[in-house]
Amino acid sequence: MARSDQMKALLRAYAGDNKEHFYAVAMQMAADEAHRGHTKLAAELRDLIDEAKKKTSFVNKPIPLAQPKGELSELLTVHYPQEHLQQMVLSSSVEKKLQRVLREQRNIDRLKAHGLSPRRKLLLIGPPGTGKTMTAAVIAGELRLPLFTARFDSLITKFMGESSAKLRLVFDALKSTRGVYFFDEFDSLGLQRGSQHDVAEMRRTLNMFLQLIEQDTSDSLLIAATNHSKDLDKALFRRFDDIIQYDSPDEAQVELLLRNKLSLFSPPNLDYATLAKHGQGESHADIVKACSDSVKDAIMDDRDMVSFDEVIQHLEERSQRKSL
Repeated sequence: MARSDQMKALLRAYAGDNKEHFYAVAMQMAADEAHRGHTKLAAELRDLIDEAKKKTSFVNKPIPLAQPKGELSELLTVHYPQEHLQQMVLSSSVEKKLQRVLREQRNIDRLKAHGLSPRRKLLLIGPPGTGKTMTAAVIAGELRLPLFTARFDSLITKFMGESSAKLRLVFDALKSTRGVYFFDEFDSLGLQRGSQHDVAEMRRTLNMFLQLIEQDTSDSLLIAATNHSKDLDKALFRRFDDIIQYDSPDEAQVELLLRNKLSLFSPPNLDYATLAKHGQGESHADIVKACSDSVKDAIMDDRDMVSFDEVIQHLEERSQRKSL
């Protein structure tokens, strides 16, 4: 059996995400088993370690976080997200689609060896606050990639040809630096050609985007999000590998959100079912903010637990804001 110090070292290496140290400790444990005469177990451990090392391809290694420079620094912001899929409360259909994207990305080498490409161009549609922006952060966090967010205030200009040139810079970055590139509020770029809001420069920029996304064969992921899918140009939809629909959480999801966010400050027998009824119809973001406000009240009042009435109050305040 493994010694206690080896077990602790193994757990520390795993918790610290130090793969090299993890493998070194594991190999030490295999050597100890061989020394004790447990040759079959030692061989099995070494085979498991070798197999794990083979599966650690470049997609599991952090990409160096290179800050965009020059004009590109005005078009993209970048950071390394720490979010993970288990932190999100999603419908089963959305979760399955995201799991499929992650699984394909983690097996990118195996798929490419068979002439196949993983999903990497996603269009997220749904009401505000339902998890679209967090999805981009989660995918980047799960794959240990930098998240580049396009700044439309700098990308879209009124001068002829300038927006298209800037857009080309962003797509050049997709090729040179692997990451997750996030286009939020995508309807500001992808408006239907011929609509009442259509202007010549926007039309040129959209045409350029359609060309660039069609030609893009990089290893980066491109994620676009919009609250107004009906306003998007129809030609955009077939350019994406997957379209994921987000909705406000149902009552069961509201209850799970409440449990997740209030767990450390929850009094015994807190009536989550009733709280969930009050929160139904609210977005994920509003429920999370209502929970945060309740926790802040408890902390400032030197209490260890939130109160049922406070949570109700903050949920109702969030609801009232929508009618303003």
